[in-house]
Amino acid sequence: MTDESPNSHCFGAEAMIPVEIRVQSPRVVHFSEENNEDGLRNLLDLMEELREKAAIKVAAYQQRVSRYYNKMVNPRPLKEGGLVLRNTTIVDPTGTRGKLSPNWE
Repeated sequence: MTDESPNSHCFGAEAMIPVEIRVQSPRVVHFSEENNEDGLRNLLDLMEELREKAAIKVAAYQQRVSRYYNKMVNPRPLKEGGLVLRNTTIVDPTGTRGKLSPNWE
């Protein structure tokens, strides 16, 4: 959804699996401590921007889901004297009703 890994969001860097270290992947071969420090500092500077982008994507996703759900909902206005379900815990807050009693009336 955000095109970033959870590790990247939490720690600002991608995780390396042990196989990558033993097999001498390009990430390991071309590793430089100085470049790594510079890269991490740059990522820290961009972290707030990455979080904002992720928050925007999440908000857009939630709006799409909400629109999809609301398309299928038929609103019905409540009229005085109409029948509605009433939660029994609100009617009897003492909880004297049994475990197998209905939750709605």
